[in-house]
Amino acid sequence: MSPWVGLLIALVCFRKVHWYLERSRGAGHGWAGCGGDAHREAHRRAREMRRSLYRHARPPTARSPEERSRRRVAAETGFWMHALSYLGVIGFLAVVNLLTTSYPWFLWPALGWGLGLFAHYMGVFGTRLVQERIVEPAVDREVQREKAVMQSEKQADIGELSSTIAHEIRNPIAAAKSLVQQMGEDPTSVENVEYAKVALAELDRVERRVAHLLKYAKEEDYQMANVNLATVVDGALTQLKAKLETARVAAVRDYITGPTVRADAEKLQSVFANILDNAIDALGAVPENRRVELSIQNGGQQATVRVRDNGAGIAPERLDRVFNPFFTTKPHGTGLGMAIARKVVEAHGGTIDVASTPGQGTEFAVSLPLPR
Repeated sequence: MSPWVGLLIALVCFRKVHWYLERSRGAGHGWAGCGGDAHREAHRRAREMRRSLYRHARPPTARSPEERSRRRVAAETGFWMHALSYLGVIGFLAVVNLLTTSYPWFLWPALGWGLGLFAHYMGVFGTRLVQERIVEPAVDREVQREKAVMQSEKQADIGELSSTIAHEIRNPIAAAKSLVQQMGEDPTSVENVEYAKVALAELDRVERRVAHLLKYAKEEDYQMANVNLATVVDGALTQLKAKLETARVAAVRDYITGPTVRADAEKLQSVFANILDNAIDALGAVPENRRVELSIQNGGQQATVRVRDNGAGIAPERLDRVFNPFFTTKPHGTGLGMAIARKVVEAHGGTIDVASTPGQGTEFAVSLPLPR
């Protein structure tokens, strides 16, 4: 018998079985003939309407874990039903093949459908296998590497900060201790008064450094409000007006008004006051024409305040350390002013940068986001 005859017999059998099932389902529900077709058409339209309403009623949001689990289970169930259908149909075709001819024609539909079944398997299980065995291990390794780098950098920063704190506190205490010892060796010496003054000055220095350190380490509360940036900068100028006049420094304002930003006005004013104070000190070596220029630029999604002086500038090897805790070039500075300033600016979602040319001056740029 020809293999085409066997395939024809299989198709006829499938047609009979399909007709029998459809008729049985229609009869079981009280329908016959075209009545069952009408019901199926109505059912199909109702199902399409429900799907349309579901799509319009539900916005495209992120799926919850429960929904993802349900979808995964439904996809896996669909694949296994597909696999059972494949085995059943191909098995039936194999039986028909054996009863009709010796040519294994059932292998061709088995191969074609098998490719589809394999594609279905990869769509359901392949993505998860790739994610579990390749993607997730790679992501975990990258996360662990980043954590190790951050931990090493943190330990290095803590070590540097600890050594700096020990140096800044130990030296004044050692000096005060030496002076007190000298006073104890000769209590009647006329120099004891000077020794006491120097020892108190050294202890005040320690107290000042500890106070700045606590301020730097403390997590402060910020009272955010809409403030005019020009008003904040003007407040810093007013705060340092006496020092500007004493140092004979001209403050040049290159702005009339400024944008509105969301900020804690008091803490932001302390940032500009700190920058101005450093600029005045840097101008001490300039014999004449001492200037500090202030400008406010408003562009895009941020506003930038620039403070530029024509002082001695900062050496390139020191420029990267300006915002480091305890770094200072002043004889009596604590080295925490600019570190605190950067902390305040970053708490406002902004950035602070410095550029300097030795012999020409230094410019600080404070950028703050504008409210949307």
